[in-house]
Amino acid sequence: MKLVNIQAAKTHLSRLVEEAAGGTEIVLAKAGKPMVRLVPYSAPPKARTPGLLAGQGWEATDCWTAAEDLLGSSLAGPLFHGAVEEPPAGPWSGAASP
Repeated sequence: MKLVNIQAAKTHLSRLVEEAAGGTEIVLAKAGKPMVRLVPYSAPPKARTPGLLAGQGWEATDCWTAAEDLLGSSLAGPLFHGAVEEPPAGPWSGAASP
């Protein structure tokens, strides 16, 4: 970072602009207090074009129909298969210990 007084920047503006374009960070100061920073210009990003891929995608006629009932049979049965054991009683469970 290079700190330059505004009075000196007036005299050497073209040189300072070249340095900033080259990547050097230059801060302009007034009475030793930083005021502004010279940075290289960067072009704004190009605006997006909506619909750029319109008409290029396709879907099969049966893409939204399931070939088999994958979820229906599981919803009719129990949530857990087999015996479910209760956790052992302990000080964290809130139950009185024997």
